[in-house]
Amino acid sequence: MGKTNDERCRNLLIALRKIIQAIDQHSKSLKKNFGLTGPQLIILQSIVANDQISVTQLSKNVSLSQATVTDITKRLEKRGYITRKRSIDDKRKTNITLTENGKTIMETVPPLLQKQFMDRFSRLESWEQSMIESAFERVVSMMSAENIEASPIMITGSIESSELL
Repeated sequence: MGKTNDERCRNLLIALRKIIQAIDQHSKSLKKNFGLTGPQLIILQSIVANDQISVTQLSKNVSLSQATVTDITKRLEKRGYITRKRSIDDKRKTNITLTENGKTIMETVPPLLQKQFMDRFSRLESWEQSMIESAFERVVSMMSAENIEASPIMITGSIESSELL
């Protein structure tokens, strides 16, 4: 005998709650063990991948506003992980590079939760990826969350929240 609608709904709500808890636990572990937030780590990873990068390009790479990226980079600079320097060619442009302290922390910090997810998701067959994507889009619609702005960073709450920057 198959599951009832109530059982399916309950199981889906439990699965959603587990996703939220996994994101929270990973974020708390990252903050506790390394003193970094998810958005800070994503910024650092993008800087590592580009060696030297402007705030504008960094903002595009990580799908965050320039204002948010500026706030995060100021905090990372205070902690000695990055340097921010005005471009010689264009004084309006600020270039960001990793310091030795930044390189050291990046060698020790674990990958982000979304990296693990992306790795596993990419190994699925195309048809299964499409089914999961469609199902999640339907869940978003069912929760009336279509108009919520979100970047592909797995954290709960607003990225602009000062505790996450």
